[in-house]
Amino acid sequence: MRCKALVIWLLVLSSCSGSKLLNRYPDLSDYRSDTLRLIIDKDSIKALASDYLVQTPSGNWELYVSGDAFELGAKTGLLSQDLYTQQQEIFVNRLFEFVPSRFKQRFVMRFMGWYNRQLENYIPEEYLLEIYALSNFLQDDFDYLGNNYQRTLWMHAAHDLGHALQDLAIVGCSSFAVWDEKSKDGKLLIGRNFDFYLNEEFAQNKMVYFVHPEAGIPYMSVSWPGMVGVLSGMNREGLTVTMNAGKSTVPLSAKTPISIVAREILQHASTLDEAIAIAKSKKVFVSESLLIGSAKDKKAILVEISPKRIDFYEPNESPLICTNHFQSNSYVKDKRNVKHIQESHSAYRYQRLDELLSRKDQLGPEDAVSLLRNREGLHDAPIGLGNDKSLNHLLAHHGIVFQPEDKLVFVSNNPGQMGHFTAYDLDEVFSGDWSEKKSYGIDSLMISADPFIMTDAYRNFRTFKIQTERYLTGLKERNIYSTKEELTAYVQLNPELWLGHYIAGRIFYKQKKYGDALECFRLAQTKVVPTHHAQLDIDKHLKKATKKWKNR
Repeated sequence: MRCKALVIWLLVLSSCSGSKLLNRYPDLSDYRSDTLRLIIDKDSIKALASDYLVQTPSGNWELYVSGDAFELGAKTGLLSQDLYTQQQEIFVNRLFEFVPSRFKQRFVMRFMGWYNRQLENYIPEEYLLEIYALSNFLQDDFDYLGNNYQRTLWMHAAHDLGHALQDLAIVGCSSFAVWDEKSKDGKLLIGRNFDFYLNEEFAQNKMVYFVHPEAGIPYMSVSWPGMVGVLSGMNREGLTVTMNAGKSTVPLSAKTPISIVAREILQHASTLDEAIAIAKSKKVFVSESLLIGSAKDKKAILVEISPKRIDFYEPNESPLICTNHFQSNSYVKDKRNVKHIQESHSAYRYQRLDELLSRKDQLGPEDAVSLLRNREGLHDAPIGLGNDKSLNHLLAHHGIVFQPEDKLVFVSNNPGQMGHFTAYDLDEVFSGDWSEKKSYGIDSLMISADPFIMTDAYRNFRTFKIQTERYLTGLKERNIYSTKEELTAYVQLNPELWLGHYIAGRIFYKQKKYGDALECFRLAQTKVVPTHHAQLDIDKHLKKATKKWKNR
């Protein structure tokens, strides 16, 4: 309720803030994009001279671009125009689901304009230029929500804004690093799941970027079309960056998006000290753990950054584990961090990762992928498919494994981290002239897809997800009816997960079938519930159903 009240206060304040949305635009006097010519060959590879976009048979898109900041943005925009436009449409349509009123949509965008009023002052000029050049290739379908540049810029802060204002449960990432005796070859090995979920459509077009900037270090990253920032990536010097959200306060204005911080580190740092120096120079508006690995330093550390301070965590020995709470000295006794550990599923996933890592004497890339795909709870307990306490929620945008000292990276294909992992050698990628217009994936190093995706259990889970969305929408709109037989069949699609029992109980309660509701809520209580707030909600509904049952 406090968060909602603050958002309302901010909306009111924004309505009085005038129509000014951005303080400045990048200087484009020395740049032109009208010389770019797009070529589409018979194999459906889009090309601009040496730069190109190709879709692999497995479905991932690979973008190979080079040049200065403006050229990177313009080439990316032209090559991926249809994908970026589609991604924006998916994003905006998702917003419409939450805010269906056109009037309220304009009001939200007015708030966004006020909230992001200083955003461009915290983003380096080179990235503003790249974002602006990219935005020129967007369609004007949503111009009433702001011009193309404004929307593109704001979308780079959307992760941070949602994280700050709502503590959205769309991010529950898990990552780890091993080296020395814990690694099969003694070299640094890093694995991570990026558990960002907006909807099924948003996750379909996974983009693997290979970027050769005019200034800085060539790098690769994985995200979605139209993303200038970095979510998971490694540069040619063997420096890696991944991000895990922490518990945040609600700031009064946007500052540097964390994905832009990660981008600057990848493009301009080759050692841990250089990465730390960049992180220290930034002002952010959310709390985030950056797991940074370095081939030159032969180890990994955590950079824990928040709007108030920055600290670092380095274990005495391998492994390094990171979920969604802070571990450094400055944050160990921080009240917000302590409460987050107690009430969220972060500590549980940390313990599960520690448990799985302790069972393996040494890890290689295949072992790392196996950990990222693990679906069980502590001590291998069945906790239901899609449980937020599992390392693999079955909703990851991507999984990724790095071998920094060998410049190797393994990237998952859909679905999530369950499809096969494609391997890339960054020395090979960035040493050529890209004249062959090919995918640089290495077939001989491919890690196979998880056989689980071919099972009835997985198909049942997919059906369960679809029905869950339908039932939740119906509950929200107070327009739902389902028979006892239908609800029983729904729960049995994923019987160990608490959520199905809880939703069935809610529907029975709406239908005034209080005995059935009571049974469902009691069953939900016996399952592994991911968060303190979810447990409280089950308890609340159980009490209401009990009272209604006694007074029937």
